[in-house]
Amino acid sequence: MRSLTIRWSLADAPVGVESELAAFVAGTSHARFTGMPGLRYKVWRVRPGEWFEGFYVFTTDADRAEFQQAFVDTMAEAPGTRMIGSLPVTVEESEVVAVAEGWDGFQPAARA
Repeated sequence: MRSLTIRWSLADAPVGVESELAAFVAGTSHARFTGMPGLRYKVWRVRPGEWFEGFYVFTTDADRAEFQQAFVDTMAEAPGTRMIGSLPVTVEESEVVAVAEGWDGFQPAARA
């Protein structure tokens, strides 16, 4: 499975940006990616005061490459960039070796 990580540093971000990002994910971004063709899943992660990232797993290399190029071409206007006030520090391709679903199962949610 082909994956992509896009990470922004929060070191110099405005105070409270984590809440703004979480609200954006819950209110807008989650719906945008739910059911997206070529995307197996996306996970949003944050370490308050350190970083915010999107982790994407795509069906094919072509799906990942197309999404990555479109993002790179517009990353200066991306909602995360605007809220955080800086460009991503990482746009990195990778490969998922395996995914295990635990006993309690997978729970898709816009906010836990």
